[in-house]
Parts: sequence; C-alpha cells; structure tokens
Amino acid sequence: MLIREATIEDWPAIWPFFHEIVAAGETFTYPLDLDEADARSWWLLEPPNRTVVAVDDDGTILGTAKMNNNHMGNGSHIAGASYMVDPERSGQGVGRALCEHTLEWARAAGFRAMQFNAVVETNVHAVGLYRSLGFEILGTLPEGFNHPEQGFVGLHIMHRRL
Repeated sequence: MLIREATIEDWPAIWPFFHEIVAAGETFTYPLDLDEADARSWWLLEPPNRTVVAVDDDGTILGTAKMNNNHMGNGSHIAGASYMVDPERSGQGVGRALCEHTLEWARAAGFRAMQFNAVVETNVHAVGLYRSLGFEILGTLPEGFNHPEQGFVGLHIMHRRL
C-alpha cells in the first residue's frame, strides 16, 4: 500500500465511498445530503493542510485522510485528522496506515498533539484503533450524535501527544 498526496483527479474514485459513508449517517457529523461539490471542497484541503489517499499496487484508492490544524491562532499547534476507508476495504489495515501517516505528518510539521473532536462512541472499530495508537478519550459529549439506528449516542474527544 502506498500513501500519496490526493489530487483533484482522485476525487471521482473517492466520492462513491465518501458519499456512502456520509449518507449512512453513522460516523461523521456531516449533513446526510452533502452534495458532491461541498464534499470535495471540505475534503480536498489546500496546503499547508493535506489530503492523502492510500492506494494498492494497481493504483486503486482504498481510503483517504485529511489532516490540518485543529484550531487557529494560539491553538494552532494542535493537529486534527479525519479518515475514510472504502467499506469494501475495511479490515485490511488501511485505516491504521492512514492514521499512522497523519501522526507522522503532524509530528514532522511541528504539531504538539493531535485531537479528534467528534468520534462517535458507537464507532468501536475507530475508537479501538485510535486507542491502540495512543489516543485517550478526554471526554464525551452525551447524546452529541443522533445515530440512525442507536439513537442519541456520545461523541468522544480524543487526544494524543506527539
């Protein structure tokens, strides 16, 4: 698996699984009816922030991550990141590879920590992955997310020092 910079030419391969994940309404706080143009502008970030894709040997996009400063001004030393893995590729280590890549980027870019603002508590695979990579749950916003099947569930704020 190769992780490389995402380009606008990658978007047609990202959009189908991006749309599927967002429309399912189980893991992201994005609007369920997010249109493609807004999705592209929200996901494909401009430098100094980054968006990457994980590709297999054939160049097929397996997943994507965006990384950025979590806050501005005096809080700009904290990084943030988001990840989407094609559901057909889940369980193959793509999410772990993308997360490790974003941590390396943040460290190299001089960030002091990484913070995830809204990890849905029922997204147990993501929570387990982040914990295995050293993230801690700082707190949980009770009923901060309206899950389509489980109703109102918590949103974790997760953090890791770099």
